[in-house]
Amino acid sequence: MLKNNNDNHKNHENNYNNELNNKIINHKNYIYFDHAATTPVLPEVVEEINKCFLNYYGNASEPHYPGKKAKEILENARQTIAEIIGATSAEIVFTSGGTESDNLALFGIAEAYKKKGNHIITSVIEHPAVIMPLKYLEKKGYKITYLPVDGNGFIDPDDLKKSITDKTILVSIMHANNIVGTIQPIKEIGAILKEKNIIFHTDAVQTFCNIKTNVDELGVDLLSLSGHKIYGPKGVGAIYIRKGTRIMPHIFGGGQEHGRRSGTENIPSIAGLAKAAQINFQNLEDKIMKITKMRDYLIEEVLKRISDAKLNGHPSIRLPGNANFSFKYVEGEAMVLRLDSFGIAVSSGSACSSSSMKPSSTLVAMGISPQDAFGSLRVTIGFENTFDEINYFLECLEKTIKELRKISPLCNLKNPTI
Repeated sequence: MLKNNNDNHKNHENNYNNELNNKIINHKNYIYFDHAATTPVLPEVVEEINKCFLNYYGNASEPHYPGKKAKEILENARQTIAEIIGATSAEIVFTSGGTESDNLALFGIAEAYKKKGNHIITSVIEHPAVIMPLKYLEKKGYKITYLPVDGNGFIDPDDLKKSITDKTILVSIMHANNIVGTIQPIKEIGAILKEKNIIFHTDAVQTFCNIKTNVDELGVDLLSLSGHKIYGPKGVGAIYIRKGTRIMPHIFGGGQEHGRRSGTENIPSIAGLAKAAQINFQNLEDKIMKITKMRDYLIEEVLKRISDAKLNGHPSIRLPGNANFSFKYVEGEAMVLRLDSFGIAVSSGSACSSSSMKPSSTLVAMGISPQDAFGSLRVTIGFENTFDEINYFLECLEKTIKELRKISPLCNLKNPTI
């Protein structure tokens, strides 16, 4: 009997999944509003990657022609990334992505400067690629200070000042938050740390080629970036390491990337990253203006059309394409699935932890109740999106929330109107 019930459940689930997949496949104009999680790859980037796979397959460490050609592509890519962030090519190290770049920054500095001190400062809303390595370092005896944030997701530079000790060797604060889009006062923090001669790392995965990101203006010594957030391939990223900053590698082997990250370089992906960065950086101000207008229109319309809705994060000092909302009496994951059936991709939180049943730690740290945090929705816009797509999303969102609130016990008690 139990087996039959399980079979029936599986058949029902398969039928539902098939029906949902058919809806998505048949939706000719699927709308993608989840650019903070990842971005589509540009056709020009695919072309660049394929060119390397088919024609420039050499190992960049070899002295023959195929190796020299691969080396040329590698160094051109390094120069492209360096110019965009105001660095020199010798300060760019290619990695497998933002997570590895963050790990290299944290473990590499902790190990290289352990004789100087064992204290590291960060914030409570960092990406797991920063928080988890620091939790590990705590177990190894390092002292970690987690700075709080206010209701907009900002850290207070005065809190940072008060936390500095004579054992502080590193501060790691993200440039902009991946959940709510709040842009941190990195320049102010950088000025404080320069006076104290403390190394400063920023996770710029969300900001690189999305807003202006110049390492000297920001005052950072290390900066992490990733390819798949800027219409490039997954599995490739880079870290900027300011000249004179000591760092201990944590991948050993053939000594590639100036001895800081061994392993044969992934030339096709690195070329794809550089091509994506080059395209994104062109007319960046125009793209920022376009995306910001769409974002502001989206925020205004959501708050106007839907009751018991709240914008999370700072209203203006935020990433151009990021809009994060909390809706009372509904659950975020249910909204994501229902909107997906309409042919719209959004998120209820970080893609790196969306399978967790815990509320967003970022929203909770900002003082948002766990209940409201569970009802959050993140909409992140790219330069290929349009106002027509936003209007369609708004219609579908209204329908979605009406439907979900009808079956919500809490909503029936409060009886809100939309």
